[in-house]
Amino acid sequence: MGLFQRLQHGWNAFIGRDPTAYHNLGPESYLRPGRMRIRRGNERSIISNTFNRIAVDVAKHRVEHCRLDPDGRYMEPMKSDLNECLSVQANIDQTARAFLQDCAMSLLDEGSIAIVPVDTTENPRITGGFDIQSLRVGKVVGWYPRDVKIELYNDRLGKTEQVTLPKSIVALPENPFYSIMNEPNSFYQQLCRKIHQLDIIDDESASGKANLIVQLPYTIQSERRRIQADTRVKDFESQLASSKYGVAYIDGTEKVTQLNRAIENNLFTQVEYYTKMFHAQLGMPEEVFNGSADETVMQNYMNRTVEPVISAIIDAMKCKFLTKTARTQGQSIMYFTDPFVSTPQTQLGDLLEKLTRGEIITKNEARGIIGLAPSMDARADQLSNPQLYDQGQMMPEEAPMEEEVPPEEQEAQVEQ
Repeated sequence: MGLFQRLQHGWNAFIGRDPTAYHNLGPESYLRPGRMRIRRGNERSIISNTFNRIAVDVAKHRVEHCRLDPDGRYMEPMKSDLNECLSVQANIDQTARAFLQDCAMSLLDEGSIAIVPVDTTENPRITGGFDIQSLRVGKVVGWYPRDVKIELYNDRLGKTEQVTLPKSIVALPENPFYSIMNEPNSFYQQLCRKIHQLDIIDDESASGKANLIVQLPYTIQSERRRIQADTRVKDFESQLASSKYGVAYIDGTEKVTQLNRAIENNLFTQVEYYTKMFHAQLGMPEEVFNGSADETVMQNYMNRTVEPVISAIIDAMKCKFLTKTARTQGQSIMYFTDPFVSTPQTQLGDLLEKLTRGEIITKNEARGIIGLAPSMDARADQLSNPQLYDQGQMMPEEAPMEEEVPPEEQEAQVEQ
C-alpha cells in the first residue's frame, strides 16, 4: 500500500475523532453490567469456588452445530450463525467459551436458567426456519404455562430488562444436581447456613470490641450506685476511644477482666464435615481442587460432575433451537472433549504413534496436536500405517531374487 492510500484509509485509535462528539454511547458502568452475578451470600464462601471449578471444566468442551450421517455419527460442522455463536462469539460481550462458562455458573447457582436467542434471521414466533445470530443467558423470574418471564441484559441500551417469551424458543436447562444444591432443605443449603454462622462469629471476634468486665469497689444495689457505675463505664469507653494506642487508666481499687478468649464450639468442624460431604455427593474429591488428582480420579470427576451439567445445557439447546425437521435432516448440537489436554508429555508421543499406526488420525492431525505446521507430503493427510506398505507394494530389499540353480542343472543346460 502506498503512502497516499495509507493516509487516506489508515486509522489510529488515539488520533481518530472522539466518538462522543456525534452520538450517544449510552449509560456508563464501571463493572461489566451483562455479567451474571452469584446470589448474595454464595460469593463469599467455598460455594463460589466449587461452582467456578465446575464451570471452568464445562467451558473446556468444544460445542458445534454439526451434521450427522444416517447412522447418527458426526460428519462435519454446519456453516451457520448458530455454529458461529457456539464456537466463536455468542454475543457482542462474550466469546463462546465465556458464554458456556456463564451458562454453567448460573445454572449451578440458580437451579434453572434461560438461554435466549436475542438476534435471529426470522421471527421465531412465526416460523421455525430461523438462524440464531446471538445468544445470552437470562434469569427466570416468572413461570407461566406456555411462557417465561426472563431478566435479560439488553446490550443496545446497556441495562437489564424483563421480557416474556414463549417456552418453545427459549432453552431452559435445569441443574442435574437440583436436589443437592437448590432445594430449600438440601445439603447445600445446610452448608450455606453453617458458613453464614461461622462468618458472623468471625465478624464479631474481629469487630474491635474490648470485651472487658470492670469490677468496681462497691456494690451496685441502689439506683444511685447503678447510675454511678454507668458513668464510670462511659468514662472508661471514652478514654479508650480517644486514646491513640488504646490506653486507659483505672482506680487502684478497680479490677478488669478480659473476655477475649477463644470461643469453644465445633462449628468449624461441622463446616469441614459438610464441605467434604457436599463435594462427595458431587463427585469432587479434594485432589481435584489442589491439582494432585490422577487420571482415574479426574475421569470419575468428569463423568459424574461435569458431564451431567454440559449435557443438560446442550440437550436444552438441541431441543429448542433445532426443529424436528432439522433433526431429521441430520442436524445436531454436540460437544467434544480434547483427550490430549490431561495427557502427560512423556506419554503423548506414544499415544500419537499408536493412533497414527491404528489409522485413527493422520500424520498432519498428529502434528497439529503438538503445535507443528502440517507437512506438505500428500501421504501426511492419508490414514495409513507408516510401518506397512500398500497392498501390492514391496520394499526394495524384499523384492524376489532369482533362484539359485544347482551346478548339476547348470551343466545340463550347457550341454543342451
